[in-house]
Amino acid sequence: MRTPLIAGNWKMNNTIPEAVVLAQDICNNFERDWASEVDVLVCPPALDIKPVKTVFEFDRVKVQVGAQNVYWEESGAFTGELSCGMLASAGCSAVIVGHSERRNLFGETNEDVNRKAKAVLAARMTPIVCVGESLFVREAGEAVEYVCSQVEAALAGIDEVEARSCVIAYEPVWAIGTGRTATPEQAEEICAAIRGVLARRYGSDTAEAVRILYGGSVNIGNIELLMAQPDIDGGLVGGASLDARGFLSLVRACVR
Repeated sequence: MRTPLIAGNWKMNNTIPEAVVLAQDICNNFERDWASEVDVLVCPPALDIKPVKTVFEFDRVKVQVGAQNVYWEESGAFTGELSCGMLASAGCSAVIVGHSERRNLFGETNEDVNRKAKAVLAARMTPIVCVGESLFVREAGEAVEYVCSQVEAALAGIDEVEARSCVIAYEPVWAIGTGRTATPEQAEEICAAIRGVLARRYGSDTAEAVRILYGGSVNIGNIELLMAQPDIDGGLVGGASLDARGFLSLVRACVR
């Protein structure tokens, strides 16, 4: 049985004081027995990672902290970038790689995503590998093929043991921040296809061990229907993660 994961992507929101307040609000409303039922992760902006981690540690709340991006080199003349070692030392346990905003706004390629995923694994953190199609691709009837090709590219050179440490997040680009959501059936079709890629590459046992998240306007109105799908193991949550009580309502919905 795969443990559900709710991961909050705060994107470019919250100054350090604001991030601390949000983290404290999460702590104040987090029910301790949830920790045995669902994994919870928040990914703040880089400057907020350490103070947010400190709040969770001080209050002894089992919420993990991750990063929204990383560079694959260990060090060097890469102005503005952060390495896996830097993020790990700040307390990160996971890193989002290949988010559609990184691909579309900053030109990240499948090869870049693969390099980042390998670097995150080498640093003993979890890569949350994002894949997803545009509205154009979906309307052309090519969504399954397109997303599966992204998964194949992201996992190139990653072995079976490493694959078990990965999380795949399916985020239809047309549903991110738009209020539109893939139907549970649409989301399940793609997530099942992703699990099929994992099975072909690594075998059924590994495929069944890897968590696949849905991301794209996840909210309290759709989380239970999404979680009822056999191949959806949680959510990569954007805007809804910026309100502690709203975010934790999604966590509560995953408690069996």
